[in-house]
Amino acid sequence: MILDEIIEKTKEDLILRKEKLSFEELEKKLKTINSKPKDVKTFLKSTKEEPIRIIAEVKKASPSKGIIKEDFNPLEIALEYSQNGANAISVLTEPHYFKGNLEYLSTIKNSVSTPLLRKDFIVDKYQIAEALLYGADFILLIAKALNEKELKELYEYARSLDLEVLVEIHDNEDLTKALNSNATIIGINHRNLGTFEMDMALCDKLIPLIPKDKIIVAESGVSDTEVIKRLHKVGADAFLIGEHFMRVPSIKDELTKFKKALN
Repeated sequence: MILDEIIEKTKEDLILRKEKLSFEELEKKLKTINSKPKDVKTFLKSTKEEPIRIIAEVKKASPSKGIIKEDFNPLEIALEYSQNGANAISVLTEPHYFKGNLEYLSTIKNSVSTPLLRKDFIVDKYQIAEALLYGADFILLIAKALNEKELKELYEYARSLDLEVLVEIHDNEDLTKALNSNATIIGINHRNLGTFEMDMALCDKLIPLIPKDKIIVAESGVSDTEVIKRLHKVGADAFLIGEHFMRVPSIKDELTKFKKALN
């Protein structure tokens, strides 16, 4: 399963990074940060004034599609998102399968005031401390990649650093883990990370089981206004969109169109 493969590679990388800089030294560096992460909940919760919230993703490649964007300039993409109404920006930092980089996060942070998500396969507190150091406001935790105890521990560590957490789920078992970790932002990924198959009816199945006070993010396969309208009606607050924005001729036009999907 590709998810296991990515996690294995992530753990190998972590060993090397910890040899260069220990977790204790990394945590000491956190004390030098002057600003607190933004409260992303206010950016992601649907309101009457702004019903459609978008997390726009900076994404060069994926294991299922290979290279998605050849002429890839992460800062230019992030600036375009920020200037055209994105509520948050997801920055892929996984280097092997998604061609991401932690440096993209700090580069974007220096130029953009929009909240930033570190999108990676996080399995260790070390990566959460890194996320804060490099400028993230929130992180992704994938329920499928962690057992319940690990998810809870990593969630609590992130919150202790004032980082918010997007907990990604794909089925009922994941949802139970997410709720038991006290997640407030729950992402429903339509893509099965084991097979890459899509199930666009997943929100219909899972949203009715989620308490009303949670913020719900629909992920993967969101590529037109009709999908946005339908999923918003079912209860999605926000939409994480990456590949689609990377392929369109104009990010500005597409983002504007999606933000106005209900108009």
